[in-house]
Amino acid sequence: MPEQLWLTRLFNDHLAGLANSVLNAVRMPAQDSAHPWQNWLVMELLVVALVLILLPIVRARLSVDKPGKLQHLFEITYQFVLDQIHEVGIHHGAESYVPYFGTLFLFILFMNLLGVIPTFESPTMNPAVPLGLALCTFAYYHAKGVKAHGIGKYLLHFAGPIPMLFLLMVPIEIMGHLARPLSLTVRLYANMFAGDQVTESFLGLTKLVIPAVFMALHVFVSLLQAYIFMLLSMIYVSIATEHAEQEA
Repeated sequence: MPEQLWLTRLFNDHLAGLANSVLNAVRMPAQDSAHPWQNWLVMELLVVALVLILLPIVRARLSVDKPGKLQHLFEITYQFVLDQIHEVGIHHGAESYVPYFGTLFLFILFMNLLGVIPTFESPTMNPAVPLGLALCTFAYYHAKGVKAHGIGKYLLHFAGPIPMLFLLMVPIEIMGHLARPLSLTVRLYANMFAGDQVTESFLGLTKLVIPAVFMALHVFVSLLQAYIFMLLSMIYVSIATEHAEQEA
């Protein structure tokens, strides 16, 4: 069992009963009923709590005449996400995609950056978290594809452009789609896990200047991986809605 963080220990000391009740209700009992909470889950819940606290603060301070620094930051992020949506070829109703992709980008970024704070760790270092996000994207782009084309026309995409080869193309297309969440999961998990291990190794070997460099590198990797995950998700949506975009 991995070493518990101090916050995870608090959850296991005071909320173990709650976790066991939920796990038993879904018929997935914890292997260790005394310690059902795991570091990655507690860290993910912490990020959710921070986001739920931050967003009302930003909303309460919204101003047309005197926008604050936090408002400027979120406006820049909104415009950045919208520009990326246009870049991948989604033009019709691009604004409607910003809530999902913006949430995805910020949520992953905050989880990645959590590992920079001492006594915390990035929940994305556990494969369960990237997998959950990848499955959300998997369901999202299929839903958008069905909405854009209709379920019948969307399913025909799996048969390929040549009707005679549909028996060959259908399993290939299915395997290709199933590989997408796997690719998203492995890319985010592997990069964050490797980056954290490198940072921890150098923090243990050096004192001040070099650790600061590697912590800055960790921040860069966190930002880059959040961007790549969001960008690939956008590309999948663009492919799923491609012909509807051209018609629009």
